[in-house]
Amino acid sequence: MAPLCLARRTFVFAAAFVSLVTSSLCVHAADQAMIDAARKEGQLTWYTTQIIDQFARPAAQAFEKKYGIKVSYVRANSNEVALRVLNEGRAGKMQVDVIDGTGATASLKKEGLIAKWIPENAMRFPAEYRDKDGYWVATNLYVLTPGYNTELIAKGTQPKTFEDLLNPKYKGKIAWNSTSSSSAGPGFVAIVLEAMGEEKGMAYLRELAKQNPAGLAVAARQVLDQVIAGEYAIALNIFNNHAVISAAKGAPVDWVPMNPALGVLSVASVTEKAPHPNAGRLFLEFLMSEEGQKIYRDAEYLPVDPNVPPNDLALRPDGVTFRAVYKTPEEIDRDMPKWTAIYQSIFR
Repeated sequence: MAPLCLARRTFVFAAAFVSLVTSSLCVHAADQAMIDAARKEGQLTWYTTQIIDQFARPAAQAFEKKYGIKVSYVRANSNEVALRVLNEGRAGKMQVDVIDGTGATASLKKEGLIAKWIPENAMRFPAEYRDKDGYWVATNLYVLTPGYNTELIAKGTQPKTFEDLLNPKYKGKIAWNSTSSSSAGPGFVAIVLEAMGEEKGMAYLRELAKQNPAGLAVAARQVLDQVIAGEYAIALNIFNNHAVISAAKGAPVDWVPMNPALGVLSVASVTEKAPHPNAGRLFLEFLMSEEGQKIYRDAEYLPVDPNVPPNDLALRPDGVTFRAVYKTPEEIDRDMPKWTAIYQSIFR
């Protein structure tokens, strides 16, 4: 992977990915003692934000086949994952072993519900992919961009810049997720302010409000589905890989490499007082292994492994023609109240 530079407390991911694996940072297989202890536990529970058919089920099946350990999974968004773990922790009845997502970990760290542990397989990745305090590791990248229905907007005529979205012909034809999430209206607020600055960004958002974007209280994936169905022409702040997944199945959809895009790290952790701590650790080691990272790639996700590029190289910002500003879970947790307040004041 090309060097990552820290700018204004955000990660700007550079152009080409090259191997960072050296003799001093070699890949370690899971410790045999961990494997034995995990097999003795025999099972684990995983709260995941990943799409079940696309990734969660294939990953669970591959792990079960490799180690003979049963994986039970529950799919929810990051806010729902955080609430479930918080309730379990406060009740003293932790049910989950591994969690993932873009926004749950930071708040759960504060509550002491995340174990301080980093899988050995993750140590070969850039430091920006690991929590400096040791509580999470990035498993894959998300890049949030507009998506559009190619039957309603011909390719080549789609909006390519923030300003293009202000064209009167798109009034009433734009939709986004209305929840307090990076993949929703507040996340779009974040990247606009990042790109334009506070004064110009706020002025732009007020102009965008005149387009009457529809706020849908559903996941970004479902917003894109409504665009594919023709309910709207444009979806703002969708995961660009979701558009590729749907287009490969024949859906009339494409995505726009609008600069800059908002990028987020999808991170995973083992819970404090996990009921199956060894199985949970082994599962996270598996996800961070080259084998696990290839499952992300095969699901059309963006792996963090420098040696496992995505199937569609265009999805991952190159830092030159397509740029992204990445936010850590801690930055999202810190700034989400501000982004949400701005979103609600302007668009509701």
